[in-house]
Amino acid sequence: MKLDVNALGTFYRMAREGAGLAAGRLTHMTDVETQVGVTKLNFMRGQEIQRDFEDATETVAVRVQLSGAIEGYSMIVFERESALRIVETLRGDSDEIDAGAETDDGEFDEMARSAATEVGHIMNSGFIDGWADVLETVIDVSTPEFVQGETAQPFFADIEAAPDDDDLALLFQSRIETVDTEVGFSHYLFPRRDSMASLLDRLRTSGGIEYDKLDGFDRMAERGAEEVAQAATTMTGIDTSVEIRRLNFVSLEAIPEQVADEKLVGVAFEFDGLPSGYLLFLFDEDSAHEIADAMVPMDVDGDGDGFGEMETSAITELGNIMASGFLDGWANVLDTTIDHSPPEFVHDMGTAAVDPVIIQLGETQEFAFVFDTVVVADGQEFDCEIYAIPDEDDLERALNDLDVDRIEGTPTTAEFQDVTNT
Repeated sequence: MKLDVNALGTFYRMAREGAGLAAGRLTHMTDVETQVGVTKLNFMRGQEIQRDFEDATETVAVRVQLSGAIEGYSMIVFERESALRIVETLRGDSDEIDAGAETDDGEFDEMARSAATEVGHIMNSGFIDGWADVLETVIDVSTPEFVQGETAQPFFADIEAAPDDDDLALLFQSRIETVDTEVGFSHYLFPRRDSMASLLDRLRTSGGIEYDKLDGFDRMAERGAEEVAQAATTMTGIDTSVEIRRLNFVSLEAIPEQVADEKLVGVAFEFDGLPSGYLLFLFDEDSAHEIADAMVPMDVDGDGDGFGEMETSAITELGNIMASGFLDGWANVLDTTIDHSPPEFVHDMGTAAVDPVIIQLGETQEFAFVFDTVVVADGQEFDCEIYAIPDEDDLERALNDLDVDRIEGTPTTAEFQDVTNT
C-alpha cells in the first residue's frame, strides 16, 4: 500500500467536511450551538488507540459498520456524562434524566440508550455523507449499535479493522464541541486496510510512500523520543519517560489549534539535510522553572513568570541536547546527515510559539506529518511536548531510501555529560 500527500489531503478534507455536517446535524437536533474542534489523521498503533479508552472514565459509543467505497467501522464516542447531557437536552427535563436515565447497575435505561443511539447515528451519518460527497461515491451504513464500558475491550474486541497492539493504523479523528456547555465527543474511523489501500491507489497522484516505510519511520521517531527522555533524565536528574507518541497528518493551519492556549516556554530548531524541517520542544512555565531549578541548583535570576539568563541558558542547553538525540538517530538510520540550527529560546503564547514555523512551511506546502510526543516526569512538574515537522518532499525522498531493517540495530550517537548538581 502506498500513500501520498494528495491522497492524504483528500482524506483530511473528507474528515473536515464530515465533521462539519455532523456538527450541523447535532445543532439541528438539540438547538445547541456546536463547533468543529481539531481534525487529524493519526498513524497510531493498536496499543496507543486502546490507551485512549483505558483511563477509567466510563465511555459510551455509537458504532456502525461501513461498506461500499469505504469498509470498516465509524464510531462516535462520548464520555458517559456528556452522553447523559445530550439525552437531557433531547428530553428537556434535567430532573427526569438525573432520576431515570440509568438502571441500578449503571447501564443506560432503554429510553436513554435509544436517544443516545439516535444522536450518535445521525452524527455518524453526517461524517459518512461528508466523506461520500468528497469522494463522489456511495458508502452504505449498518444499523447503529450502542456500546458502553470503561476499557477498550467492549469497543474493539469484535472489530476486524481495529489494529493489533504493534500494528500501525491510519485512524481518522475529529472532535466536535458544544459552545458554552460541557459536552464534548470524538469520532473514530477504523477502515479496513484493503479498502484503504484501494482508495489510496485511486487518489494517489505521485509515486507515493510505501506504507511499511512510514511504519519504519514511526518506529524511528519513537526511538528518537526515547533518546529525548534519556537526555532529559541525565541532564536534570528527573526521571522522565515518553507517554504519548503519535504521527499525525494535519493541515498546517490546524497545528496551532493543538497547542495549549497559554504562555509556553520553548526551544526551536530548524534542521537541514534529508529530511529538513523544524523541531520544537514546548514546556509550560511551571515545567520550565522545574527544569531550571534541577539543572542549576542555586537561586536563579528569574522573576516570577519571567526567565533570567541562567534559567534561559539551562533550558536552551537541554533543548540542544534533546535535539541532537532526536535527529542523530534519524540521520543514522537514514544513512544521511542532518544538521540543526543553534537553539532559539521562545517564551510566548502557544500559538505565537508555533506561528513562525507554520509561516515558513506554508510557503511550499499545505499539509505536514507531525511527530507529536509528550515526555513526562515522575511525580514532578515537568511535561514536554515535542513537535517534529519535516518538509513533505524531503520526507518522501528519505523514506523511499529507508532500509527498515536498519532501524532496530542502528544506534544513536548523541553524547552528553551529566550536568546536574554541578
